[in-house]
Amino acid sequence: MQQLSVQLADAAATQNLGRQLALDWLALPQPRPILLLEGDLGAGKTSLVQGIALALEIDEPITSPTFALAQHYQGQAAALVHLDLYRLEQSASADELFCQEEEEAQALGALMAVEWPGRLSFKPDGTWTLQLDLIDPNDPEAGRLAMLQR
Repeated sequence: MQQLSVQLADAAATQNLGRQLALDWLALPQPRPILLLEGDLGAGKTSLVQGIALALEIDEPITSPTFALAQHYQGQAAALVHLDLYRLEQSASADELFCQEEEEAQALGALMAVEWPGRLSFKPDGTWTLQLDLIDPNDPEAGRLAMLQR
């Protein structure tokens, strides 16, 4: 298992990390890993997914799927399935949605990014896990620390 830790100064740096992760993901053979995004509210998970979308050449605006639970986007380089399990307090509901979306992502050859994977009752196989933390929880402008395990 490979670990990487990087300090991100702002939302643009967070998006750039997302772009690089997507490019690394595209270079891998199938089956490609699922990206699990962990971190508190406001830590930059959606900003990271916006960077992923740039690399996948997705033209639509990327927003948090907190209320929709899942968003699907088609890009020129690959599709993206963006899942947010935050509102699903029952692990059985989170597991069911995850499995449905994982099947769809595999059928599309899509990068699957999952926010709040801790809601699942299991850790999926074949994943990259990215932990995003605010350096100073009282000052979101102080930057973030990203820790990636692949």
